[in-house]
Amino acid sequence: MKNREKLSSRLGFLLISAGCAVGLGNVWRFPYITGQYGGAAFVLLYLIFLVILGLPIMVMEFSVGRASQKSSAQSFDVLEPPKTKWHGIKYFAIGGNYLLMIFYTTVGGWMLNYCFKMLSGHFNGSLHTEEVSATFSNMLADPWQNIFWMLATIVIGFFICSRGLQNGVEKVSKYMMSCLFIVMLVLVVRAFTLPNAMEGLKFYLVPDFHKMIENGIGNAVFAAMGQAFFTLSLGIGSLAIFGSYIGKEHRLTQESLNVCILDTLVAFIAGLIIFPSCFSFGVAANSGPGLVFVTLPNVFNSMAGGSIWGFLFFLFMSFAALTTIIAVFENIVAYAMDSGWTRKKAVLVNFVLIIVLSLPCALGFNILSDIQPLGVGTTIQDLEDFIVSNNLLPLGSLLYLMFCTHRYGWGWKNFINEANTGKGRKFPAKLFSYCAYILPVIILVIFFQGYIEKFTWPLNFILATVILAIVLYFPIQAWVANRRKAK
Repeated sequence: MKNREKLSSRLGFLLISAGCAVGLGNVWRFPYITGQYGGAAFVLLYLIFLVILGLPIMVMEFSVGRASQKSSAQSFDVLEPPKTKWHGIKYFAIGGNYLLMIFYTTVGGWMLNYCFKMLSGHFNGSLHTEEVSATFSNMLADPWQNIFWMLATIVIGFFICSRGLQNGVEKVSKYMMSCLFIVMLVLVVRAFTLPNAMEGLKFYLVPDFHKMIENGIGNAVFAAMGQAFFTLSLGIGSLAIFGSYIGKEHRLTQESLNVCILDTLVAFIAGLIIFPSCFSFGVAANSGPGLVFVTLPNVFNSMAGGSIWGFLFFLFMSFAALTTIIAVFENIVAYAMDSGWTRKKAVLVNFVLIIVLSLPCALGFNILSDIQPLGVGTTIQDLEDFIVSNNLLPLGSLLYLMFCTHRYGWGWKNFINEANTGKGRKFPAKLFSYCAYILPVIILVIFFQGYIEKFTWPLNFILATVILAIVLYFPIQAWVANRRKAK
């Protein structure tokens, strides 16, 4: 039997895992939510939830991957107790990774497109928000532009995966993450030298709890919980695969903490770029997703050498998108390889499959714009994002929690032994009650909140309950099997 591929270094593992976690949400969503809920006051809240919510689940994903030495396509098959059906979770994990990629590749294409537009001087002279906004709208309305850059993103991602784990994914992720931080630091220096930049830093770094209260503490808490949870892409096995690629020299709590620090560092530095820039030119820092494609291009236009600074910013955004895409593509390729395929076959088949599956999202803003699955004004991308972000991520994390904490799953003892093998920080065994009973409740609150925001009563409650009941089939079946065995 062919030995499983391994990463060549611990640094490679950390940078690939961080690259998977670091995505557009760090730069796109984090700044405008921070701006909305009072700057540093929200950042403090976010960091608390990152530690108490995201970190334990990340340790569990890595543990399941390393103990099984498989991707999530087979990790539950290897670790589940006899006569249980935990292995059915793999269909949620596989589906989650495919769904994430079939809309994320389109957004990654937007970043590459704007890189080109900035470098070519497309925005030179476009000093009004309406003109820049029209550029973004025209891009969305052009199917061929969307498809071309989506294809470019897919080609780059799968080409790197085709080079192998060490020579492709690991090597490129190291360079790309290193370049990402270099570009960010250059942009930070430029942002700090802008007029009135200190006001932006004050807003970002000095807590303003009064503004948080004005916008609703409850809303801020839910936003912080959601950002801390979704930024790490937990619950669909995206990180578990990299646990299967490493040895047992280091404890997984320390490794997870390092990944969280790198992920948070990117989000934090992004704020150091965006807030001084926005305050310097008098634009709103809480202007939503339009911050990236409308507001910031106007800011760059007002700078000396704006095309270069704009290019560097969207290059940084492209790196953030591509590191996630490459990591998740590696997951998808690993699923097929764990089923017996060669890497070459897995890359070729999935290359074609991802292109076909990504077309509805790319065309959803133009040719297929009449399809509005979640109500007037919504797109196919909104539906795909809702399925992943509001369903598969929280419910997948819930299943990982139950699998790792209860005896009718893999069990707390097995999880602790795996997580604490090696050197470094231990996962506290005394957190069992928190992980087994309190953390699942927090995740369920996040899950139901997503439906409350998206649908009206009682449809939101009915839909969420039905979905939850389907997902809970796996632990309930395992509990029943465990009871029968005990008798």
